Amino acid sequence: MKKIFIIFLLSAGFLLGQSKIASTAAPFLNIAVSPRAISMGGAFVGTANDVSSLYWNPAGASRSEINEAMFSHTKWFADINYNWAGVMIKLGESGTLGLNLTYLDYGDIEITTLSEQDGTGQFFSAYDMSAGLTYAYNLTDRFSLGGTVKYVQQKIWNSSATAFAVDVGVLFHSDINGLRIGATITNFGSDMQMDGKDLLVQHDIDPNIYGNNDQILANLQTDAFPLPLTFRIGLAMDVLNEESHRITLAVDALHPNDNNESLNVGGEYVFENLISFRAGYKSLFLDNSEEGLTAGVGLNYNFSSDFGVRVDYAYQDFGALDYTQHFSLGIKF
Repeated sequence: MKKIFIIFLLSAGFLLGQSKIASTAAPFLNIAVSPRAISMGGAFVGTANDVSSLYWNPAGASRSEINEAMFSHTKWFADINYNWAGVMIKLGESGTLGLNLTYLDYGDIEITTLSEQDGTGQFFSAYDMSAGLTYAYNLTDRFSLGGTVKYVQQKIWNSSATAFAVDVGVLFHSDINGLRIGATITNFGSDMQMDGKDLLVQHDIDPNIYGNNDQILANLQTDAFPLPLTFRIGLAMDVLNEESHRITLAVDALHPNDNNESLNVGGEYVFENLISFRAGYKSLFLDNSEEGLTAGVGLNYNFSSDFGVRVDYAYQDFGALDYTQHFSLGIKF
């Protein structure tokens, strides 16, 4: 298991060594999901043990003991709606299978032109989405491995870009006070390049020649941009784990290809496995970051041993950009 973990870390370093700090396509892939994880400052790679592990660390999906589904909604800036839905099904000793869908809706935008700058009365739409299929397996009672294959699309009016990507994660549970070590590589895939009929323009091949066809359609070629590849490694520990009380502390280190390195820290207090209080801080040591304090609460109620519901809320401070609020509803079955 140690060899597998070391190979994974070396592979991550090699992959990230091929990328440079620059702009990337599909930045929505870095918008966090799950109020539970968000309120812990995004320090969740080592804790991932519910359906949101499909986003945070696919290896954690195999650690859940029951099937689970969740819908998460975020009211993003500028009236943008960000939704995530996921479900994972236990396959017994064969592992865990998961499916998730992400959808970022920019809403309808009014069309303006040079001659009608107040609007034409017509509208166009834009959205980003991704769909992922996850498989996770417990190699031993302490070591888990998981991966996700996903399809990514960005669309604005009549133009779009698509890509395929993979996420890979590992999770190790030690016997030291519940210490857990997790690591992930996310969004490793093909570049994205916009294409569509909006990029067609009328072009005169030689305006100096009289009588030629000046209505020839030409295609504007856009640049291709890489996906936001990110390597995360996280530690989590249950510093208090009693029948009625549990306190978990966690820290994640991030190395993205489109920004500098940073740390996320957070904690969770659970009382009677019924109510949870969480807090954290995002993007420590990252210059010019507007992210910061996070906090949230969760309610968990089990109607029976194999059916329950969970409601979570998170608040995230964004400095000059104000704040965001996140909600989710989960069902265990």
